[in-house]
Formats: sequence, structure tokens, C-alpha cells
Amino acid sequence: MNRRIFVEALLCAGSIVMLTNCGAKVQADPKAEAPPPVPVEQVSDVNLVKVDDPKKFPIVTATSFSAAPELSVTGTVNPDVSRQVPVISLASGRIVQVYTRLGDSVQKGQLLMKVQSADISQAYSDYRQAVADEVLSKAQYERSKVLFDKGAIAQKDLEVAKDTEDKAVVTVETTLEHLKVLGADPAHPTALVDVFAPISGVITDQQVTAAAGTQGLASPNPFTISDLSHVWIMCDVYENDLAQVHLGEFADIHLAGYPGLVLKGHIGNIGPVLDPSLHTAKVRLELPNPGMLRLGMFVTATFHGLRRQEYASVPSSAVLHLHDRDWVYVPVGGPRFRRVGVVGGDMLPDDRQAINSGILPGQPVVANALILQNTVEQ
Repeated sequence: MNRRIFVEALLCAGSIVMLTNCGAKVQADPKAEAPPPVPVEQVSDVNLVKVDDPKKFPIVTATSFSAAPELSVTGTVNPDVSRQVPVISLASGRIVQVYTRLGDSVQKGQLLMKVQSADISQAYSDYRQAVADEVLSKAQYERSKVLFDKGAIAQKDLEVAKDTEDKAVVTVETTLEHLKVLGADPAHPTALVDVFAPISGVITDQQVTAAAGTQGLASPNPFTISDLSHVWIMCDVYENDLAQVHLGEFADIHLAGYPGLVLKGHIGNIGPVLDPSLHTAKVRLELPNPGMLRLGMFVTATFHGLRRQEYASVPSSAVLHLHDRDWVYVPVGGPRFRRVGVVGGDMLPDDRQAINSGILPGQPVVANALILQNTVEQ
């Protein structure tokens, strides 16, 4: 009995201890919950180099020269729209023969195609009927005058005969004009109409072939002739560069296929609307075609600014072309040199190169940047 009471007391004491431990709050260690620190590695300046003997790398001073700013853009050759003339056939029908093709040079008045048209046949029929009616009405009017002189008819009958003759004359003139508009020859009745070139030039568009049909003004133009003696060059100029482009000025035009040839183009228009995606404006250059400009050809146009500016120039060996950029090495004291990015310009006489930005005139640079770069890499 006493043993049983002892076991029950022991169980009660254990339960009390467990309940006490469950109600206690556990204090968390902040250091144990924090993430481990991220290691930070200090990286040296890759553009700063140090050499053992700086005397091996001669130093030169950037000189100054003045020049007007230049802007070079690409463009394409386009036809002068004021010199493009569509070839149309007012007569509807089937095209019997085509005498020219796309890209051919034609002369004004040259036969381009023949069209077999029911409109021409109907026009000839109306014209011949009008001529016959005119002959008959004229004869009736002459006979009415004779009868009126003899008192056989009244004055109103003579006037009706005169009116009929006048209307017949008008009908003949109208039908004759209709034939001319359709391109037919009244002296040679035929269902075929000839279509001639309205101007001299090159056929830059063709929409018909032999045995095709044409619906007059309702169908696409069979041909388009462009006078390529004068052409347009359309250039895209970014919004930030528009200040260097002015109406009435001239730009130099360079052709990839003719390296030594420089043409002059007149700035005839600067587009009032920018491309919403590229923020570029269309600039139109107008110039006579010496003969080698072809539609769709790519060219490079160079615009020249009005005010001259001061730029730095260095020997061409001082400019390092690396990673699609231009660099020069500038001494920063002792055996250290810093690689500075620059914007290279045109080549100048005496094997020098212009520097549009990056360094200033009078600033020292390493005379041969490639040798220093090779030394650093080794």
C-alpha cells in the first residue's frame, strides 16, 4: 500500500515538472539566426597600370587644332517622287503585247504595250454613228432651207432642222474626243490601243504581263517610269544630332563602291516627325545623278557644322583600339599610367589622329599605346 502511494506521488511530481518546462519561453540566439557575412573582395582599378621602367615609354603632348564638327550618317538612294510618272491605260481590256520590262530604260513616246479593248470598239461605233447622223442632219437642213425659201414649210420646221444639225456636230466632236482620250486613232479603226511612255526614264515598277487584264483607272498602274537624272538620298539623323543639320546646306556623299568619289547633296527637307521607336528624323538630300547612283544603294552622308571647335590631336600610335573602343595611356605620376577611353576622330596629316573627346589639348599621353599594352599583358 505504501509502495503504491509512493509511485503515484512520483508520477505527479514528474507531470508538474513537464508542465512547468512547457510554459517557459525559450530565448533565441540572434547570432545563430543571422546569415553568414558575405565576403567582399577589393578589386584594383583595371585601367591603372604600373611598370618597372617608365622611361621606356616616351611621352608626347596632345596638340590643338580647330575644325568644324562633322556628323556622318547612312542613307539610301531613292527616286525623286516629283520625277516619277505612272503609265496608265484608260481603256479596259486584255493586254496583247508588252514591249518593255522592269528595269528597262525607255524614251518619251516609246511603245510600251498594246491593249485589246471593247471600250475602243464601242467608241469607234459611236463615232461612226455620230458622223453618219451629222451627214444626214446636214442634208436635211439644206433641204429644209430650200423648202422654206419656196414657202413649203414653216419657220419652226427650219429651226428644228438647224437644231438637229447642231446637235449632230456636237455629238461628233464628243465621240471624237472620247477616242482620243482612250488613245485611239480615228483614222485607223481597230480594237487595239497603243500605250506609250509619257517621259524618258527607267521602269521602276511593273504590274502587268502579257495576256493580263487591265481595268483602266480602277486597276494598279501597269508601269511606273522614274527619271533618275536627279535622285533623293534619305538619311536617318538622331534627335540629338539634328542641331548640326540645316536646310539649304550641302553634305558630302561617299559611295562604298567608289572610294575616291565625293558627291554634294543639297539638304532639301528635314522631316517634321520623328520615328517613335528610334527617335530619328528623315533628312532628304537632293542631287543630280552622275550615273552610278542606283535605287536602294547605301551611302554615307557627312554633314559639316557651321562653327569651328578646338580638338586635341595625338600621333596615331598613341591610340589603342581595344574592345571596339579607343584608348590612350595618360601618366599619373611615377611608374603608373592610366588607360583613358577616348572618341577618335578623323586621320590628320603627319600620321596624327583627331580626338573628339576624352582628353584635352596639352595633356600628356604615351606615344605608343600598343607597346605599353603588350608590356602590361606580359
